[in-house]
Amino acid sequence: MSVRIQPSSQVDETAALGDGTTVWDLAQIREEARLGRGCIVGRGAYVGPGVRIGDNVKLQNHALVYEPAVLGDGVFIGPAAVLTNDFYPRAVDPEGRLKRGADWEAAGVVVEEGASLGARSVCVAGVRVGRWALVAAGAVVSRDVPDFALVAGVPARRIGWVGRAGVRLAERDGEPGVWECPRTGALHDERDGTLTERIPHRN
Repeated sequence: MSVRIQPSSQVDETAALGDGTTVWDLAQIREEARLGRGCIVGRGAYVGPGVRIGDNVKLQNHALVYEPAVLGDGVFIGPAAVLTNDFYPRAVDPEGRLKRGADWEAAGVVVEEGASLGARSVCVAGVRVGRWALVAAGAVVSRDVPDFALVAGVPARRIGWVGRAGVRLAERDGEPGVWECPRTGALHDERDGTLTERIPHRN
């Protein structure tokens, strides 16, 4: 396998791209960024300095991933989604001087394995999006998202659960706290606001 980089993109020479990764037109990958195998970086997407991205991650067109974000394997970042990194954004300091890199401390967003961020969603600096969670299009995530949670709105709030297939789970009749994926049949257990996968028994 090899890396495919469109001529109109900008990939810093210190960035590392895994086998099978594709970088499309006008994308920018900054210094010391690390991308795993089989990633797709869409047109006009941005990956900040030192960002860490796992295998098989998709950054759709114009997604903005600011440092020091960390994305796990299989993460999906929708079109024009933004991962911010500044709790108190200002162009200038209180004296009116232009702020520089040393004038603030970047706080990265962490997106765990398999999670998806919908189009034009925003994750505020420092939040964690849990494994296989789903953030709806246009949502603004200002607090951590649990594993398998479906969140929507401004600010984002949990409105349900999803499984690995991304389909909203349904609670089983007569079995409170037991959730089933209508596509795969996988079962999950909810306890105290946390959802866990029920691991099938293997002989």
